[in-house]
Amino acid sequence: MEYGFTTAAYVVAAVLFIQSLGGLSGQESAKRAVWYGIVGMALAVAATLYGPGAGNWLISLVMVAVGGVIGWYVAQRVQMTEMPQLVAAMHSLVGLAAVFIGFNTHIELTAIAGMDEAARQALTGFAAKVAEKTAVEVAILRVETFLGVFIGAVTFTGSVIAFGKLAGKVDGKAKKLPGGHALNAGAAIISLVLLFVYLQSGSTLALLVMTLAALFIGYHLIMGIGGADMPVVVSMLNSYSGWAAAAIGFSLSNDLLIVVGALVGSSGAILSYIMCKAMNRSFISVILGGFGGTTGPAMEVTGEQIAIDAEGVAAALNDADSVIIIPGYGMAVAQAQQSVSELTRKLRAKGKNVRFAIHPVAGRLPGHMNVLLAEAKVPYDIVLEMDEINEDFPETDVAIVIGSNDIVNPAAQEDPNSPIAGMPVLECWKAKQVFVSKRGQGTGYSGIENPLFFKENTRMFYGDAKKSIDQLLPMID
Repeated sequence: MEYGFTTAAYVVAAVLFIQSLGGLSGQESAKRAVWYGIVGMALAVAATLYGPGAGNWLISLVMVAVGGVIGWYVAQRVQMTEMPQLVAAMHSLVGLAAVFIGFNTHIELTAIAGMDEAARQALTGFAAKVAEKTAVEVAILRVETFLGVFIGAVTFTGSVIAFGKLAGKVDGKAKKLPGGHALNAGAAIISLVLLFVYLQSGSTLALLVMTLAALFIGYHLIMGIGGADMPVVVSMLNSYSGWAAAAIGFSLSNDLLIVVGALVGSSGAILSYIMCKAMNRSFISVILGGFGGTTGPAMEVTGEQIAIDAEGVAAALNDADSVIIIPGYGMAVAQAQQSVSELTRKLRAKGKNVRFAIHPVAGRLPGHMNVLLAEAKVPYDIVLEMDEINEDFPETDVAIVIGSNDIVNPAAQEDPNSPIAGMPVLECWKAKQVFVSKRGQGTGYSGIENPLFFKENTRMFYGDAKKSIDQLLPMID
């Protein structure tokens, strides 16, 4: 009965997770998709607690309650601007869980190896499953355990560094230790050799040394990636956490964990690949942490940034027939999405063609801008992706850039030595007038200078994005 219920519940939960992933691909279906995920996870937890081998009910329920309270508390406190670092932090917990479960499996294997047949017969739960395995199955379990610990350790330290960079606690520039890729390759080779040692002997020392090597790889990989590429890093770590979960599933013989881990791992890898194409990056170089640096001296930017006040921007908007708004992380920081939505409503009420241009890596998280605009109730049909709108800039009267830098940087096309050279960007400088809402003259999070700010048709609208947009609203007549 227990096996039948658990299996059926896992099948239903897996279907719900698939439905959730599918629904998250569209803004209109995203809310429903989130509920699919919530119900699927609740069902999975309940089935696991009720299923065969379950025990320690009091501890399990206390842990579920404590985790739920912590999750609720964090969700209440975290602002939308902090979502990227929260996601990175959650990935680190998945990696850490994989490491702990892997070591627990190793401890069980070691203990059972020294037991006689009578002691094995008295075992229950996971230990009983391990005791029933043949020599070949034990060898397979050791490989699963080793890989789970390795992927989990890489995910853990990589996610911690990503969190630090996103939160501004770690320098966002790409940094590598002397030796660069050779150190990563050396640690990977050592880990591969230790896999064979562990497979033959079950050595605790081999597992520990590999764990240290994997922790270093995760740290060094993400430290070697520049801040401009953090959206891809978050997606990549999402994939790593999925494969870590799948490895946990194999170790625990939990079919649902295998399915869910594979879903998360593959979807994260696909998203990383799509984003790499959007940034003109090699997917392999992303995995190896080999991007985000420069190849030579950057092109010198000449000219000066010319400021404009709210009256000047409002006058241009009142005269314009077509407007394209380009949101970036600065809009998120200023929490200006509601003001931007109101500006959009007023301009459209005057019969103007207003649309939004979204770059695939705008913000610090895939889909970051789409979520903010949906939250502010901006109509879905005027929020367009880069490929859909880039050709329209030459026929656009006004382009408004709100807190963006790299995704509108002409250096990607003009400077082969730029860290973002070759990256497809929103060509807003081709519009008749460009207004850039920006706090000051700094280079922003990635530290890359932007020639757009010095072009003749560009005017800098300095100040907090929300306050700046709010100044415009009464002037739109």
